[in-house]
Amino acid sequence: GQAEQTVELQVPAEMRFLLALPEDYEQDQQKKWPLMLFLHGSGERGDNFDLVKVHGPPMQIAAGKKFPMIVASPQCPAGKRWQAVTLLALIDHLAAKYRVDQDRIYVTGLSMGGFGTWALAAYAPERLAAIVPICGGGERYWARDVKHLPIWAFHGAKDTAVPVERSESMIEAITKAGGKPKLTIYPDAGHNSWKATYDNPEVYTWLLSQKRGQAAADPTVP
Repeated sequence: GQAEQTVELQVPAEMRFLLALPEDYEQDQQKKWPLMLFLHGSGERGDNFDLVKVHGPPMQIAAGKKFPMIVASPQCPAGKRWQAVTLLALIDHLAAKYRVDQDRIYVTGLSMGGFGTWALAAYAPERLAAIVPICGGGERYWARDVKHLPIWAFHGAKDTAVPVERSESMIEAITKAGGKPKLTIYPDAGHNSWKATYDNPEVYTWLLSQKRGQAAADPTVP
């Protein structure tokens, strides 16, 4: 026969990450801050944090940029992919240890990290306020789970590593499901569409105006 059993599982996983707290984090001990999780691409995997600082927010922070939010940039081990379950565990850890505004948790990433961003959104859509996946993609059936999320995706039209159709397909499926995602395609960009995206202050302004459980706010529209 077969007996019914239930076990409480704790999946052990070690995660290395870079953390940047806002400049005035210590000033107000009551204030909660937005959290942005940045997921790098496949070329930055390993155990050398200098690789994580090659692109995106960690590169900008290393160059002196100050973000008005907590920025966590994990490093994926060599040969591995981003796993939604461990990324969510990292968010839980950060939310327990730091003053995180649970209604303003944002995820962004490029290439492999763009795929990871979509996957985390599909895995835990109720935890996130908005996502910015860059030159990534996902499964169309995730649309029903993420359709309520504010989503702004980016891709280069001339990308040969991840075809622009991967982003277009997700946006189309989500729109069909009743969502209102945004997609920006750079007509002349190849795979490195993340440069123009992370260099655009409007992306961060847009992110910071999103709150969990609310329809997408568009601060760029007067």
